[in-house]
Amino acid sequence: MNTDTAPAPLNVTLVVGSNRHGRFGPVVANWLLDRVRRRDDIVVQVVDVAEIDLPTTFARSAEATEALRTVTPKLAEADAFIVLTPEYNHSYPAGLKNLVDWHFAEWQAKPVGLVSYGGMAGGLRAAEHLRQVFAELHAVTVRDTVSFHNAGASFDDEGRLRDPSGPDAAAKTMLDQLVWWGLALREAKDRRPYAA
Repeated sequence: MNTDTAPAPLNVTLVVGSNRHGRFGPVVANWLLDRVRRRDDIVVQVVDVAEIDLPTTFARSAEATEALRTVTPKLAEADAFIVLTPEYNHSYPAGLKNLVDWHFAEWQAKPVGLVSYGGMAGGLRAAEHLRQVFAELHAVTVRDTVSFHNAGASFDDEGRLRDPSGPDAAAKTMLDQLVWWGLALREAKDRRPYAA
């Protein structure tokens, strides 16, 4: 392998997983995007479930086709994903589940970094449920996550973290792992197609 040439940046799709009115997700997403955009080894685009109108039944319709026409290419083009999820009732939101379930091949043989937020548990139960789902879809979740416990109190009124040291370090670790897995899987798929 030629080590003189840096690999092309990883195409990462950030999935914002909440569509509730008054949601806190955009605050966390903006903080995360600020960290991701500082890196030269990642190019990021966003898929926000609040901006997608996927039907909840899996019948192909004109409505579903139009929604998929805009979102599916963003998932298919990605080398890796970051999934940002709140925790609702000890799991992740229905809108996120709907987005995940409308796709299959788009997730395969790609890494997923998990960022969660919530109350005392920081959304970690939602993240753990997503690990099981992505394993079924042949995706690889990276070990380290970023979680915000009592998320609302962690940020000020302008959306800045009151104490960024822990989350910044966690984000760097998660992103470093995501890039490693993303590059490794991209190189492997270039040599040999993934067989599901």
